[in-house]
Amino acid sequence: MNVLTQEQIAAYKAAVPSATENEPMAKHTSFRVGGPARLYVVAPSSDAIAQAVQAAINLSIPWYVYGGGSNLLVSDDGFEGVMIQAANREIRIMNPANSAGRYESRIMAEAGAITALVARKTVEAGLKGFEWAIGVPGTIGGALYGDAGCYGGEMKDVVETVDAFRLRDKQRVTLTNEQCLFGYRTSLFKHEPHLIFSCILQLEACIDQAASKTRMEEIMATRKEKQPLASSSAGCVFKNFEFSDEKELEILKRELEVPQGMIDKRQISSGWLIEQAGLMGKNVGDVEVSAKHGNFFINKGKARAQDILALISLVKMKIRDDLGIELQEEVQYVGF
Repeated sequence: MNVLTQEQIAAYKAAVPSATENEPMAKHTSFRVGGPARLYVVAPSSDAIAQAVQAAINLSIPWYVYGGGSNLLVSDDGFEGVMIQAANREIRIMNPANSAGRYESRIMAEAGAITALVARKTVEAGLKGFEWAIGVPGTIGGALYGDAGCYGGEMKDVVETVDAFRLRDKQRVTLTNEQCLFGYRTSLFKHEPHLIFSCILQLEACIDQAASKTRMEEIMATRKEKQPLASSSAGCVFKNFEFSDEKELEILKRELEVPQGMIDKRQISSGWLIEQAGLMGKNVGDVEVSAKHGNFFINKGKARAQDILALISLVKMKIRDDLGIELQEEVQYVGF
């Protein structure tokens, strides 16, 4: 990556006065690794995000927008561009009457809103259908980008519309659920550059609010039991493997006794595959595969991004060579 000139840096800071230099990204990622961003901006509104990105484009400066940093791996060398943190965090309950006089249950959440906080707010407002998101790290923008999901729910199940800025023609657009092209850990936004500003979630009125609160508590207890929440990690490193035809499954079944639940879902848990391959506790430097959950790689204190990258590569090769499966990362790479 080309080094930014002092002229570019000065011009960017003139256009975006809040921009700072050489911000350590290890402070902003859940892996707690990553070198400095040459320029760094905290954008408290959708307009501020758009302004920060447009200034970078005008000056031919590489840019990256992120939210909570929960699935981000930033190079040890940092990022020779501008990292823009989406800090637009408004959460608003909306209950407009429709043409039939009935009330619909909606919530507006901006891209920088913490997903788990949105889940709590929906239950407090007497809405149900988003309890599962208490188990999703990061922000709403990232959840939309990767169609986040867990514990039986996914973003595609609850999104009504997404407010975004389409970069190819510089148009602000309101996209329907169908237009977002949600799929397992993917969306339109992974294939066509947009700035995600906010979304409207369509939920249901909650008759038994206590049951919804209990459900969230159960999810949090399960996470604490089965995931290394006390350690620095990026959550699940890999997507679960979706087999597209029976031949893939039959090849896997020659090596392993695949649980019926995974067969029924046509989706094999990456954590389970990693465990079956004997990789629990495997380490490179100060990063290791968690002994609690195979799809979590934990920073034991002094890990480097290159160590994490090496462990990801090692695990992928082992699973490919032993089981014939090519795992795909959920982690997003910056600066490599």
